[in-house]
Amino acid sequence: MDELWNRFTTDMLTRVTTGPMKFRLVLQPLMATFFAIRAGLADARTGKRPYFWKLVSDSGHRKETIENGWKSVGRVFIFAVVLDVIYQLWQLHTVYPIQAFTVAVILAIVPYLILRGITTRLARPGLPHLPDPTPHRR
Repeated sequence: MDELWNRFTTDMLTRVTTGPMKFRLVLQPLMATFFAIRAGLADARTGKRPYFWKLVSDSGHRKETIENGWKSVGRVFIFAVVLDVIYQLWQLHTVYPIQAFTVAVILAIVPYLILRGITTRLARPGLPHLPDPTPHRR
């Protein structure tokens, strides 16, 4: 088990510091950022709660929320997995699926989750045409 962990951490650190395809370490978070900002602005326009907070707190609509997020960032995630598999075959001459999945989560999903909610929170006060999410009482 120690050997597995040691290989995992060594391979992950090597990807960041050396080797070809370092551009993906910038490109993939930028792509995730683009989709997160776009979705966050749409959430703000429609008066939805920030994405991650809704995902955590609204168990009744969790499946719909996950599907909505996947539609937005799914291609970036798959692209991240494919690029990491290419990198592994090129540099390591084998494929470690858990490493590819981990890299894709770090480069695509994490920035998306963080930035979509922040964008929603920041855009809401600046958009005067937003509907008031609280019902009006007479």
